[in-house]
Amino acid sequence: MAAPKKVDGRWQHRVMVKGKRTSGTFDTKAAALAWEAEQRTAVAGGGGGAITQTCADAFDQYERDVSRRKKGHVWEKRRLAAFSKSPLGAVLMCEVDSTHVAKWRDWRLTVPVDGRRLPQGSTVQREMNLLSNVFTIARKEWKWIAASPTTDVKRPKENKARFRRISEDEIKQMCDALGWRNAPPTTKMQSVAAVFLFAIETAMRLGEICKLTKGSVTGRVAKVLGSKNGEDRDVPLSPRAMELWSWNPEGFGVCATTLDALFRKARKDRTTITNMTFHDSRHEAITRLAKKLHVLDLARMVGHKDIRKLMIYYNESAEDIAAKL
Repeated sequence: MAAPKKVDGRWQHRVMVKGKRTSGTFDTKAAALAWEAEQRTAVAGGGGGAITQTCADAFDQYERDVSRRKKGHVWEKRRLAAFSKSPLGAVLMCEVDSTHVAKWRDWRLTVPVDGRRLPQGSTVQREMNLLSNVFTIARKEWKWIAASPTTDVKRPKENKARFRRISEDEIKQMCDALGWRNAPPTTKMQSVAAVFLFAIETAMRLGEICKLTKGSVTGRVAKVLGSKNGEDRDVPLSPRAMELWSWNPEGFGVCATTLDALFRKARKDRTTITNMTFHDSRHEAITRLAKKLHVLDLARMVGHKDIRKLMIYYNESAEDIAAKL
C-alpha cells in the first residue's frame, strides 16, 4: 500500500478497500495515516457497518444507547437530531476526519439560531464536547473508527462570564407583573413569583425548586435530589425562604418549562426590564449570600465542588466592594 505523498503543501493518500480504490487529501501526514487506519478498521471489524453507516447513524445510535441514560437527555436528543440534519450527518463514518468536523464548526458559527442570532462560542464548545463523546464511543465500543475526528480540531473561545445582578426595582417590577401579593399564591403567575423570590433567597436552580415536594423540607433545610452535578445536597433556608415555603408546603405546583416561559413573557410584556433571565437569580443570590457565609459554606450550599466556580456567579460591583474598605 502506497505511503502518503505531499503535494502542494497537503498530503494525498490512496488505499484499496474491498477491491475498490479510495483516496483523500489531508492537512497533515498524521491525519492521512489515521484515515488509512479507519479504512482498515472498517474492513476488519464491525461486520462492515462502518463502511455503510453515516455520522447520522452514529448520532442516532448514541441517542438510543447512551444519551437516554443521562440526566441531560432532552438537550442531547435535540442537539443530536440537529447534528444529523447538518452537513456532518451525511458523511460516512469510514471517511469522517478532522476536516469534516472543522467545516461543521465553521458552519455552525455562521448559521443564525432561529434566523435571529449567531450561536455563541460557549454553545458550540458544548456541542463539540457532545460530538467528541459520540466519536469516542464509536471508536472504543462500536469499533466503527480508529481515531476520533474531533481530537485535532480547535474549539471556539469561551464567552466571557455573564455579569448580571437583579436590582430591587427589577424584583418589584417582576412581582407586580406576576400579580404577587405577598400571600399564599392563588394563580399560576403568583406561583412563578414565589419561585422567583425563593430562588433569590436560596440560589437554587429553577429545576431544583420545581422538583421540591411535601417531604423535601425538614426544619430549615431543603433536600435537593439529583442536582446538576448528579449528587444530592442539603440547602439551608433563610426565614424569608421558610415563609415562602410555608405558603407552598407541597411544592410550587409549576414545572420548570412552563415557569420559564411565563417568566419570560411577563418580563417582556409587562416590565421595562431587558437582558434578564430567571437564572440571573442565582447570580444575585450567591452575591448576596457571599456577604453572610464563609466561602466553603457557600460552596456547599450552592453545590459547587470547586470554589473557583463561585467567581462566575459572584457579581459584586467594584463600587460596593470599595464601600467596604
